Order: sequence, then structure tokens, then C-alpha cells
Amino acid sequence: MTKLKIKTGDTVKVIAGDHKGSEGKVTKVFIEKNKAIVEGVNMIKKHMKPSAQSPQGGIVEKEAPIHVSNLSLLTSKGDETRVGYRTEKGKKVRFSKKSNEVI
Repeated sequence: MTKLKIKTGDTVKVIAGDHKGSEGKVTKVFIEKNKAIVEGVNMIKKHMKPSAQSPQGGIVEKEAPIHVSNLSLLTSKGDETRVGYRTEKGKKVRFSKKSNEVI
């Protein structure tokens, strides 16, 4: 199993593909597929059949997963950065390679 450098709750920017330049918060990460769902980015229309949950059915818009290689983490200042790992006080922490601060 691979370790992803992007986690749920991170603010990311899309750096490649149709949605290049879009920013949003990661709502879900699929570790085994190397993909993440970003809030408000990569919207698709899904045709829903009427069911008990949605008796009306119809066309629903929802976010589709994006490959993590097309995402870049944003720091608290809004800068794009790569992510590194190091140990501090016996704990493994993520840090920004651009500003060298702990994320």
C-alpha cells in the first residue's frame, strides 16, 4: 500500500487537466486508486433511477475523483508546495518543502 501526501481536509490546487487552476478542499481520498475528491471540482452529471432514498430520480451533479498527481498542496499562505516527511520529537510530521514549516 502506498502512502499519499494529500489527506482529507487539505486545501489543494489542480495543476493539470481540464480543471487546471481550480482550488478546493479534499473531502475523500481513495488510497488504493491514488485519487481524491475535491470539493466543487470535476463535477459530473449522474442519472439517478428513482429509489427509496430519492423517489424523484433525475440528474444529479456530484464530484468525481481526480488523480493525486494532478493536485498540489496549498500552504496556509496560499502557496503551492511539495510535501516531505520528517520526525520531530519522535513523531512523523508532514512539512512544506517550500517554506520548511510543519503542515
